[in-house]
Amino acid sequence: MDWLQVIVLALVQGISEFLPVSSSAHLVLVPALTDWPDQGLAFDVALHVGSLSAVVVYFRRDLHKMMASWCGSFTRRGQDENSRLTWWVILATIPVGLVGLACKDLVEASLRSGLVIGASLAFFGLVLGWADLRHRGDRNEFDLTWKGALLIGLAQALALIPGTSRSGITMTAALMLGLSREASARFSFLLSIPVIVMAGGLKTFDLLESPVAVDWAALAGGTLMSGISAYLCIHYFLAFIHRIGMQPFVIYRVVFGLWLVWFFW
Repeated sequence: MDWLQVIVLALVQGISEFLPVSSSAHLVLVPALTDWPDQGLAFDVALHVGSLSAVVVYFRRDLHKMMASWCGSFTRRGQDENSRLTWWVILATIPVGLVGLACKDLVEASLRSGLVIGASLAFFGLVLGWADLRHRGDRNEFDLTWKGALLIGLAQALALIPGTSRSGITMTAALMLGLSREASARFSFLLSIPVIVMAGGLKTFDLLESPVAVDWAALAGGTLMSGISAYLCIHYFLAFIHRIGMQPFVIYRVVFGLWLVWFFW
């Protein structure tokens, strides 16, 4: 891999992982428009590590409070809002884990095409726009019930369809449940932590069975750039989401999705 490929893929992954625009849609476009070789499993794992590091560092104080309250609820006190939020993140992760294990081969063999990605990008983008306009409320993530968390988790399982966008579909479900834009984004980002761990773990398992040599310099550079770009993406998205709303991302998704359908038709 040359360094231009490393930089482009790391930035694409870092930025699109947390915006509601589908990282798979952007990553499929890169090899389609270039003659670059496949980056390989090791680099995919590195990009996941970078994204995971960014969200953990950004939410480190929230995660510390959540884990302290969750662990404490087993020993010395009852549930509080932070321990409940931890349970809701765990509950919302179960559906995507089960569906991912059951349908992994189907997704990789049948659904990872430009047409599917483009159609999903446009369709679920319109659903996001509708939810933002019609169902947005002022509840925060601590107001979720177990039923709401489970519904968001079931929606997250749809993100296994390439082009849907994990962050986009979870924000859509959260908005439809009456959460504010900011709360929808925060809960979506917290949900990304176990999902990225699972996805990176599966790729690591595949990597251990691969005899391909590892380019450690490219891995280190990709991890660093993916992490920095993801951190900045989270920071600025949360800072401006109240003012800009979801509609610019909806327009981008629809235009990009229709272009992908035309390009791969």
